Amino acid sequence: MSAGAPGIAARAVGLSKVYGSGDTRVVALDGVSVDFREGEFTAIMGPSGCGKSTLMHCVAGLDSISSGSVRIGTTELATLGDRQLTMLRRDRIGFVFQAFNLLPTLTALENITFPLTIAGRRPDPAWLDRVVSMVGLSQRLGHRPGQLSGGQQQRVAVARALVARPQIIFADEPTGNLDSRAGAEVLGFLRDSVRELGQTVVMVTHDPVAAACADRVLFLSDGRLVDDMARPTAERVLDRMKAFDAEVRTT
Repeated sequence: MSAGAPGIAARAVGLSKVYGSGDTRVVALDGVSVDFREGEFTAIMGPSGCGKSTLMHCVAGLDSISSGSVRIGTTELATLGDRQLTMLRRDRIGFVFQAFNLLPTLTALENITFPLTIAGRRPDPAWLDRVVSMVGLSQRLGHRPGQLSGGQQQRVAVARALVARPQIIFADEPTGNLDSRAGAEVLGFLRDSVRELGQTVVMVTHDPVAAACADRVLFLSDGRLVDDMARPTAERVLDRMKAFDAEVRTT
C-alpha cells in the first residue's frame, strides 16, 4: 500500500507532453490528471491520435513528460536518474505489449522468469506455479515461442509481467495481434489477475469489447481526459466512441 496516497498505484497531475516546436509543435497530452487505483482494471480509449498510448508511456516511465507530475505509488518519476528509472520499471512495473516481445531462443518458462533472472532474483516457486496455472501454461513451459500459438505467446507475456509481483501492469493493445478467441482468453487472464491476485492493470485499447472487461474506462480526446466510465459495457463504450465521431463531424 502506498504511504501518503492510500490505494493509488499511479497518479498523473497536470501531465502535458509536447513534441516539436514552432510550426511542428504537437500537444499530445494537455494537462491530464488521473489516478489509477490499486487492485483495479482501467482501460484507456479514444480516437486515433488522442494521446492514449502517450499517456500510458509517460505514466509507465517509458517517455519523458513536458510538464506536470507522474508518480508510481509515492515515487515521483521526475526525481529519478536513468538508472533509478530503469530499476523502477524492472522491479515495480510489468508490461504487456501488442508485440509479444519474447526471446525466441528461450523456453516459455525462461521467458516468464527472464526479468527476475536479469535482476539476479529467483521466482517464488508457489507464486510462479499460481501464475502459470492461472494463464494455463503448465503443459507448455518447455516450448519455445516458435512452437506456441499467438494466444499462448501472449499468455507467456502476461505471466512474465505478473511473476515479479509488480505494483502495476501496463498493457498496450495486448489483443491487437490475436484472433477473437485468443484475445478473449488473454483479457480473461488480465481480469483474473485483478480479481484473484489483487493486481493493478492499465490497458490501452481501441476495442469496446476489450474495454468492457475493465472496471472503468478513461476516454481521451485531443490529449485531454474527457470521460471516466465506471462499470462499462461494450454497448456503452461503443456509444461513447460513436459520440466522438459525431463531435468530429460537427467541428
